[in-house]
Amino acid sequence: MRKLEHNEIAKKRYTVVELQNSERFPIYGLLDNIRSLYNVGSMFRSADGARCAKLFLTGYTPSPPRKEIDKTALGATESVPWQYIQSPLEAVKIIKQMGIRICVLEHTTQSRPYYELNKLEFPLCIVVGNEITGISHEIIENADMALEIPMYGMKQSLNAAVAFGIAVFGCVATLKSKP
Repeated sequence: MRKLEHNEIAKKRYTVVELQNSERFPIYGLLDNIRSLYNVGSMFRSADGARCAKLFLTGYTPSPPRKEIDKTALGATESVPWQYIQSPLEAVKIIKQMGIRICVLEHTTQSRPYYELNKLEFPLCIVVGNEITGISHEIIENADMALEIPMYGMKQSLNAAVAFGIAVFGCVATLKSKP
């Protein structure tokens, strides 16, 4: 075994133009009042790696172009379709009208572990909330389901961008494993 050189890895990558014309996984993301520009950039990068269909940035979630977002996105703001909608509830309404189910990534009375994704139907929009307060109650009330990442240590949650990455790659694995 040897580590691949950068040029070997680059040969396997899509270009932005190729991605614009490629089929994407039916996975969407809604960022509900995310504070950190670096988290937003990281979520763009995860959405690119998982070839998500689109990101919806809502509330006071910062949107590109911003150098802090670009620092962690590393170009993914150009390869991931995205839209800014001021009202998170309006975004949920629009997404549901598109026939996409809303799945909050949050601790609720009905949350299921994220590793039960194989029981979910797609298309699906993963909602990630504010780093301190989580997802708003209004979005939770309008959600179709809730997933959580079980925590086994002292902390009860992960960084928002890390949690988003786990959830979207869990979705990809689920979709890839279906016949």
